[in-house]
Amino acid sequence: MALVRPGSNLGDIASALGVSVATVSNALSGKGRVSAELVERVRAKAAELGYVPSQAGRALRTGRTRVLGLVLPDISHPLFPQIAQAIEYAASQAGYGLLIADSRDDVATQTAAIARLIERDVDGILIIPRRGTRIADIGCPVAVIDSLSTPGNTVSADHWQGGELVIDHLITLGHQNLLLIGNNPSSNVQTDRIGGMKSRMPAGAQAEIFWIETHDKRHGHGSPLGLADKVAAGVTAIAAVSDLHALRALTELNRAGIRVPEDVSVTGFDDLIWSSVVTPSLTTVKMDMASIAALAIEALVRVIADTKRTHNVAAATPAKVPMALLIRQTSAAARPSIGTGSATEAVGP
Repeated sequence: MALVRPGSNLGDIASALGVSVATVSNALSGKGRVSAELVERVRAKAAELGYVPSQAGRALRTGRTRVLGLVLPDISHPLFPQIAQAIEYAASQAGYGLLIADSRDDVATQTAAIARLIERDVDGILIIPRRGTRIADIGCPVAVIDSLSTPGNTVSADHWQGGELVIDHLITLGHQNLLLIGNNPSSNVQTDRIGGMKSRMPAGAQAEIFWIETHDKRHGHGSPLGLADKVAAGVTAIAAVSDLHALRALTELNRAGIRVPEDVSVTGFDDLIWSSVVTPSLTTVKMDMASIAALAIEALVRVIADTKRTHNVAAATPAKVPMALLIRQTSAAARPSIGTGSATEAVGP
């Protein structure tokens, strides 16, 4: 049995095969004129000896660390670990490691996180920005993952199209009186989703927009949203911009004795891990995270590889990834509606 010696270097491999260190280096890096037969022998001996390439040495030779940074807006939110996993996989497929930072939904913390990653000599940074912030040229290759309406965006789910899917589904079920629930109007993602919803409202239907953060500031965090009154006034469907907000709606409706979907339908966004296992299971809209991550990494790597670049922000024309509707148990045909009228917009109860 061959003895594996972690920490073996190029010289050990060269001595074992009776070739030069330069030949071993060329064989492992794919450079120079080395026969395919010798390349296989070198790689086999490297694996036998437990050789691990030195990232530090590679960085000194190439000026690159093969490490990317990722800044998340709030790692406690159940959506962002899923996105981070998709990005880590796409980065590893491209030959990069990943360092993750959390901005904790704070602008100053986001700025500090970006600075720390640059200090660690990452080759580039992927940023999902804190809502309402704009990421410009930070002196390092950067890719922004947010919304098509976000300045400097590189790639995003088509949040507007996702909103359209929700309303098309609910209108097909006969719903004409809807409540659209968002959390904060300063979020480009949320306003895009609601914009898509509003764009598909037919003549004669009505949609009231309800911002949870505005409500909580007036009535206290976590206070009832008054959904029972909305249903009593004729609302037959509640479309939330997040599964978390949809869960809050489901909880409040259940406590009020209002049945879902018999009395009112509820839909969400993002297909969080629990959305398919709650009772009733949640109708929602899902992002193609694998495609978003792959496109973001691809765009960022192109910028990193462009030694003549004059701008560090990836993709002047952002990529748009379609979303998919997942129809489950919380949406059904509308009960006879009390309220009628034209589309309206309101903030708070």
